[in-house]
Amino acid sequence: MSWLDDTDDLDDDFEDFDESSIRTRPNPKANRPRTKRRPAHEDAEIGRVLGVDRGRYTVLLGEDTDQERTITTTRARELRRTPIVTGDQARVVGDTSGDEGTLARIVGIVERTSLLRRSADDTDQVERVIVANADQMLVVVAAADPEPRARLVDRYLVAALDAGIRPLLVVTKTDIADPTEFLTHFDGLDLRVFTSAQDEMPVDEIGEALVGHSTVFVGHSGVGKSTLVNALVPSAGRATGHVNQVTGRGRHTSSSTVSLRYQGAAGTGWVIDTPGVRSFGLGHVDPANILAAFTELAVIAENCPRGCTHLADAPDCALIEAAERGELGETGRARLDSLQRLLQTFADKAEQPPGR
Repeated sequence: MSWLDDTDDLDDDFEDFDESSIRTRPNPKANRPRTKRRPAHEDAEIGRVLGVDRGRYTVLLGEDTDQERTITTTRARELRRTPIVTGDQARVVGDTSGDEGTLARIVGIVERTSLLRRSADDTDQVERVIVANADQMLVVVAAADPEPRARLVDRYLVAALDAGIRPLLVVTKTDIADPTEFLTHFDGLDLRVFTSAQDEMPVDEIGEALVGHSTVFVGHSGVGKSTLVNALVPSAGRATGHVNQVTGRGRHTSSSTVSLRYQGAAGTGWVIDTPGVRSFGLGHVDPANILAAFTELAVIAENCPRGCTHLADAPDCALIEAAERGELGETGRARLDSLQRLLQTFADKAEQPPGR
């Protein structure tokens, strides 16, 4: 008998070891394939991001404790598509001692309570995150030199209302010009206003409004924002500039966003200083959030027809009809005027042709 007759029996014996159906991927580097599973980092510490500088993040750990310290961190590779901004609560691992030369790593971001954003212009749907977890916005505007721009302030207010952030307003340089006429533009808004002159800066009054809050400072270049920050936080050392007498524009002095601790007699808070801007795109804003900030008007607006713009020429608008019947009162009418102005600001940007 030939041994060739037993071939079929041999195939049956090794049938369980057949690997012909296995598919493999080429691995020219001959290294282990990466897994999508990431470590949980259950030992991560949580700290406040104070500033960002060229890929390095300054983080405060142990806030308000005996172990409070500032460390330098970088971001983990898996967060390369996640924006990390001033005000974020970051999950940090690695060497968190804060010793000179050490570098920790941010491996996650705690869910944010608010996000202040802007787009490059009104046609740009890509948002730029400016600050996270702020609950107040202090808009700084000068009464003169440079001239106040009500439309720019309107845009700040729209962005604040969209983010659910309470707005405040400071008018500087009132020793140069009277801001009364300018401030009538904001009648009807739930907006606390401070006025400041060269020799009468209301540092204590503004400071009391900062206690217990995280307040982002915004304003046009040259309005005195950095001067105000330095008065509130003497150790800030923010650079100050001047206004060009020919163009009327201020020079950018703050080049980065940074969190600074305010310490006053009434308590502490956080001042978040931002670079001065000359424009504030609203391409990302949801107009429904603007109406929601006017709570008493939002209730009446529930009776408006679907798609109502609530503008002065809106047909069958319940808000306009209520005002005509005298149901809103003087304050309510002023509030409606302010709402319509802010909504008009948003409507104007929607009508701009692409590319402008």
